[in-house]
Amino acid sequence: MEEREDKLYFNSDYLAGCHEKILNRLYETNLIKAPGYGTDSFTLSAKKKVLAACGLTEGDVFFLIGGTQTNDTVISTILRPYEGVIAADTAHIATHEAGIIEVHGHKVLTLPHIEGKIYPAQIREYMVHFHADGNNAHMVQPRLVYLSQPTEFGTLYSLEELEDIRDICNEYKLSLYIDGARLAYALACPKNDVSLSDLARLCDVFYIGGTKCGALFGEAVVIPQKGNFSFSPTIIKQHGALLAKGKALGVQFDTLFTDDLYFQIGEHGIKMAEKIRSGLKEKGYPFAIGSPTNQIFILMKKEDVERIQGRVELTHWDNPDETHSIMRICTGWATTEEDVKKLLMIL
Repeated sequence: MEEREDKLYFNSDYLAGCHEKILNRLYETNLIKAPGYGTDSFTLSAKKKVLAACGLTEGDVFFLIGGTQTNDTVISTILRPYEGVIAADTAHIATHEAGIIEVHGHKVLTLPHIEGKIYPAQIREYMVHFHADGNNAHMVQPRLVYLSQPTEFGTLYSLEELEDIRDICNEYKLSLYIDGARLAYALACPKNDVSLSDLARLCDVFYIGGTKCGALFGEAVVIPQKGNFSFSPTIIKQHGALLAKGKALGVQFDTLFTDDLYFQIGEHGIKMAEKIRSGLKEKGYPFAIGSPTNQIFILMKKEDVERIQGRVELTHWDNPDETHSIMRICTGWATTEEDVKKLLMIL
């Protein structure tokens, strides 16, 4: 079946190449020769800008090639062979990363999600039961809590929730890691009250997503306490996440964190999502999940899903019953108002 030239794609936020400013900067710097593996001046500049945006005067920033490699490298670095990571059962590391965490010897200790989130009381209950078990010396030891901001369901952790989770981590000597693959859209959401500075204060490590937020590829791992976890280019290379032409990552993140481009990208994605939500409400579509960010989940009759096939690409999320499907609409930095109008006309 041939694809229509005018087909719309709202199934993900990394389908387009990269923001025009990044593409132009990559072209401008293309013939500049620089040392490899992130030791170039562009990468050094990008690190300084990322730290400044996080309100940090010190700390480490490492640029890795993709989200799966980032999660694998971070988790493998933090954990000993007998330790595991607590996460929602819908977390990316538990579902869509092909078991990479387990491949490298670490168990994902899943908790039931509520619209993609796990809550402080759940983590505390897990730790209480673990320590009450007389055989826990023979069990995988929980050592790390993994969260996503926003979650796989486009929902957000509030500042209060993150502070409560941090307190529990302190109490039970757990590290806290936040996956920020779509962080630009979380930061731009009007319902968000968590800043980059808050993440730097509360997390042991987090990453700022580039792949889904305007970059051609790449993620920025931020370690607020410099030298923590022995994170290094050697570890990154062992996990296949170190780019020889590191300049390409440095140029991209240097551009993203110049003149607030990263935040503008997030704002645009949220603005387009809000236009779609408003149009869907007018059309009477029920929302399956209360997501406030750039991911929108609607309940559609299966006959309507079939009707739009070939004209617009959405993500099939779930089948709540025999006659309905939950479909995801995803906006991003490259979503245009014209495509939003066309989508609403088709729906």
